[in-house]
Amino acid sequence: MIDGFFAALPKLAIGVIVFIAFWIIAKIVRNVVSKASFGDGNESLATVFSRMIYWVILIVGLFIALTVVLPSLTPGQLIGGLGIGGLAIGFAFQDIFSNLLAGILILVRQPFKVGDEIESGDYRGRVEEIETRATFIRTFDNKRVIIPNKQIYSDPLKVWTAYDLRRSEYEIGIGYGDDIRTAKKVILDAVKGTEGVSTEREPDVLVADLAASWITIKARWWHESKRGTETRLRSQVIENVAYALTEAGIDMPFETQVHLFHDQTEASDGDRSRQREGWPSVADNPKPAKIADALGRSAND
Repeated sequence: MIDGFFAALPKLAIGVIVFIAFWIIAKIVRNVVSKASFGDGNESLATVFSRMIYWVILIVGLFIALTVVLPSLTPGQLIGGLGIGGLAIGFAFQDIFSNLLAGILILVRQPFKVGDEIESGDYRGRVEEIETRATFIRTFDNKRVIIPNKQIYSDPLKVWTAYDLRRSEYEIGIGYGDDIRTAKKVILDAVKGTEGVSTEREPDVLVADLAASWITIKARWWHESKRGTETRLRSQVIENVAYALTEAGIDMPFETQVHLFHDQTEASDGDRSRQREGWPSVADNPKPAKIADALGRSAND
């Protein structure tokens, strides 16, 4: 055994040297790739690729070193053994590999970037970091949420800052006694006069509904996509519209409800020809059961 050990020392030394050489090459390649520019200067993608290349080169070096130390161990045997082991590992780490693959696809395709505001499921916030396993976002109430990349890639995702401009809207009710065209002009002027409303795309005002107690008018305007701009501008637009309508003498009515109380002892109770409340008055209106019975008794008498 001692003679065999000393006989194998040259092969062992060569194997170690080969592995160290591949390790040095892997580090050099990793540093070069990590400094490369992918897409729009995506640093996260460069980091992922550098780590993947590093481990691939290191594994290849390990295989070659093993075949040097053990000449009877062929690459085919190594690959076959890794195939069986890889299958078991794949089942054990299925979710991890799914998140890893989703993270790589997100970094390659770039549906969003660091700094974008996204909404995934019940969470909305600003992207702080994109890793191969998960995406880190900071919510607007200053909480960190870690979302698995598999969920982000497979479920519907809203990217609120994908475009420079985004539209907001708000509904205002005016009285039926007010002039619609005048109210629309007052609202439009108030929206246009609000600082921060985009001039690239004109705001507009539309009649949206004829409600029970008011006429609904919808104001729509464009602004920067960030949520901070949206929240501040929405408040300012509503405030300016309210002041403008008040100064113009246009009513913003409260909801009105009408309650009708009937004296059910009256002979006419339920007679649709005398108590209509929206019922059509026609000759063949059905008589209420109380009146019909009374008429029947009179005829018999």
